[in-house]
Amino acid sequence: MDNRKVYMNEKTNLLQLEEHFYHLVDTDEPNVFRNLFPYDEVPKIAFNDRVVPHNLPKEIWITDTTFRDGQQSRAPYLPEQIVTMYDYFHKLGGPKGIIRASEFFLYSKKDRDAVYKCMERGYEFPQITSWIRASKKDFELVKDLGMPETGILVSCSDYHIFYKMKMTRKECMEHYLSVVRECLETGISARCHLEDITRADIYGFVIPFCLELMKLQDEYGIPVKIRACDTMGYGVNFSGAVIPRSVQGIIYGLTTHGNVPSENLEWHGHNDFYKAVVNATTAWLYGASGVNCSLFGIGERTGNTPLEAMVFEYAQLKGTLDGMDPTVITELAEYYQKEIGYKIPSRTPFVGSNFNVTRAGIHADGLLKNEEIYNIFDTEKILNRPVLVSVSNTSGLAGIAHWINQYFGLKEDADKVDKNSELVKLVKEWVDEEYEGGRVTVLTDKELLEVIDASCNKLGISLIKK
Repeated sequence: MDNRKVYMNEKTNLLQLEEHFYHLVDTDEPNVFRNLFPYDEVPKIAFNDRVVPHNLPKEIWITDTTFRDGQQSRAPYLPEQIVTMYDYFHKLGGPKGIIRASEFFLYSKKDRDAVYKCMERGYEFPQITSWIRASKKDFELVKDLGMPETGILVSCSDYHIFYKMKMTRKECMEHYLSVVRECLETGISARCHLEDITRADIYGFVIPFCLELMKLQDEYGIPVKIRACDTMGYGVNFSGAVIPRSVQGIIYGLTTHGNVPSENLEWHGHNDFYKAVVNATTAWLYGASGVNCSLFGIGERTGNTPLEAMVFEYAQLKGTLDGMDPTVITELAEYYQKEIGYKIPSRTPFVGSNFNVTRAGIHADGLLKNEEIYNIFDTEKILNRPVLVSVSNTSGLAGIAHWINQYFGLKEDADKVDKNSELVKLVKEWVDEEYEGGRVTVLTDKELLEVIDASCNKLGISLIKK
């Protein structure tokens, strides 16, 4: 007999049956889902065609891990570099603080110096948070800095519980809960990082663990947040895919069966299978308020969800930037390349040098007539990145003049060059010679700049990029 209660779901306005209560399934043998993850083969995506409803929270936001996961794959940032980027994140997030939080390591003196300097800024957003292992020794670092919240690594797959930690599920859960309890007893909010959730036993360990965490939240009256970590990039957003690989299945399970409120739930994804962005958006759509990102996607192995990508995913879902300033993304890219020395791949969306450059001659012709034909949006207005046309044998004098004006930022009529300019004519002569000699590829920016520089010297003029 099914004795579950019938209740009204306030979100759907439909009567529903009370969900089952899920208990920890302790086991002597790890469940590593060998049918989905045969190590000597490519992982498999299986389907059971069980679908869950969309559940986009009223408020969604972005959190940042540039200074934590982003530093795990590169040389450590200098404290002054961290502070500068933190300032940029504050400006990018706008008055509503869409960039809600930024997490930091605390282990080195440089890390702690950066935290202190960022705290001195006094910004409400991004909130400064930390990351520690589930260790009472690590927790002392959080207390010493007086941080209001810390992330805690709570690996949740049997790969980690049995093979790395050498514990049973019960032992592991009790250990995690003791650290979280100590955190709450000192008035610090805990953010539990469920590492490797896309290989975890969702209903045998993850959901029962989250139910216990929510009990602690009720007991102490302090938020306990959940970060669902797709550590290996196994998550998929396909409708009807089975857990633990189904992103929407995981988010549904955490909110519906694990009692985790949307505002306490965020997604942290990796890009091993090229799905970081779409999985993060899916997490939003199915009930997570937060998605955790890293600037330019820089992070462990193939990287994290790119922060700049989710700015535009937010705008597409909500129909507004909600006060975010995307021109800061261009400023960040310029700073990162000039001051930190990282070369952003040229075709990277939104920040690569070629992301809005048209190279095909027929495309360039259309772009010159109306840039909406081949530009994704007004990149000059939104990103402070005017659309560019590459130069080839089909560009003509007008195309070369357009390239020069756009590249050097010559906006005023008095500054602009036109197709009758002697400079343009000299460059056109060189371009014609190149293609008459058998060239078939478009000209690179470097080649054009060299020719323009030589032509300027010949004419006794100069061009300075504005």
